[in-house]
Amino acid sequence: MKKMKGIGILVALIVLWQASASSGRLSPMVFPSFLDVAESLQKGFFEGDLLIQILYSLELIGKGLLISSILAMVTAYICLKIDGFRKAFETIVTLLHPLPGVALLPLIILWVGTGKTAILIIIIHGAFWPLMQNILSGIAAIPDIYFKIGDNYGFSTHEKIFKISIPASAPFIISGFKIAWARSWRALISAEMIFGAAGLAGGIGWAIYKSRVFMDTAGMVSGLVVIMAIGIGVEKIIFAFIEKRTVEKWGMAK
Repeated sequence: MKKMKGIGILVALIVLWQASASSGRLSPMVFPSFLDVAESLQKGFFEGDLLIQILYSLELIGKGLLISSILAMVTAYICLKIDGFRKAFETIVTLLHPLPGVALLPLIILWVGTGKTAILIIIIHGAFWPLMQNILSGIAAIPDIYFKIGDNYGFSTHEKIFKISIPASAPFIISGFKIAWARSWRALISAEMIFGAAGLAGGIGWAIYKSRVFMDTAGMVSGLVVIMAIGIGVEKIIFAFIEKRTVEKWGMAK
């Protein structure tokens, strides 16, 4: 029922969109119709480089998130092993988490130029800090009784980390990954629009920028549609699947 309601709202918005564009009050250069955007998407997939650009962007963000995850896991392990390091690192996270990746662009360009490496650094910056903040918050929220039970069972520090800390903070970790994905996805698109085509065909951000240069409003909107569709797909399919197999299965979902 909820899905049908959502589909109904989407259809109503599309009808309203098409009717507004067809009224003739707005120029197609300013407000393209739904059919024009759909045609632009079709041409982009079957006649242009849109699919290659989507795969390029997904490859970049996949690499960035993988590197961020490895760095976060290693850092979290050190934080759990060394309490003093955790307190110091919490201060670093507080300082760097609010810093937008775009603000670092001048320095990144100075250090590594404007290529693929620069975009990866921006993605990692966008993903690592919210992920670490949630992991540290999850660890801090674990009741002390859990660790006392672990002591009674004779758990080592390693066992406490993998049998208590990680499972107990799973909702925070998954929430951190959601925020990391959203921030890094926005950072990727922004970086591609600023840096241009870092690969053979560039990414989705480059496709939107190129459409703007040629005053292809339908092409710009179709790029935005792709960005929203991928974002919703990751949220509703991938993260929903992970949550069902973890926190919902364990009875930890709110």
